[in-house]
Amino acid sequence: MIRLPLIALALCPVNVAAEALPDVQTCLNIHVGRYEWLLDIHADTPVEYIPGGIWHVEQVLNCGTIGIVRCDLAEDLQQRVACQKDLRADLDDLTASVKRGLTDPAEVTGEGWPERLYSVSHALAHGSSAGPDCANDTEVMQVWCEANQATNRLRNAMLAWEVGRYLDITPDAIEAGWAAPPPPIRPRQRP
Repeated sequence: MIRLPLIALALCPVNVAAEALPDVQTCLNIHVGRYEWLLDIHADTPVEYIPGGIWHVEQVLNCGTIGIVRCDLAEDLQQRVACQKDLRADLDDLTASVKRGLTDPAEVTGEGWPERLYSVSHALAHGSSAGPDCANDTEVMQVWCEANQATNRLRNAMLAWEVGRYLDITPDAIEAGWAAPPPPIRPRQRP
């Protein structure tokens, strides 16, 4: 019986204002704040003993998706297209800022798997595209695809940054200037 209301809810249009969703930078600030917190509480724990692991770059994809959804909530098609183009540029600028703070893997000492993961993730962050993934589609789909690909590039750079932070070879995001402290967590209303 519970399925019927859930199905009805899924089929009803939801009116969400773009302002109700956090912007990409705020979302990333929250992610960075949580990651720094994880580093603090697991400072003396070997990475293989951290329950659930420590690297969670899937949140970067969530932040990019929130940005894309905010664009999709624009009133007309041209606003959506312009918003997606701006989002892609902002994500690529942010990716460049993250990559500027990454240490060259040749300077990393150690033979453990976190050091090897850093080397691989650094190479992935600095890789190049195999070609125009978003070509030959409508303008709307092309700008969506380009914003999505920019999110993937940011995720790759953030993985290298997270591993570098764990190894203490990359600067804190706030210190590096590409993130700000996360907004305070609002207390939940009591029933």
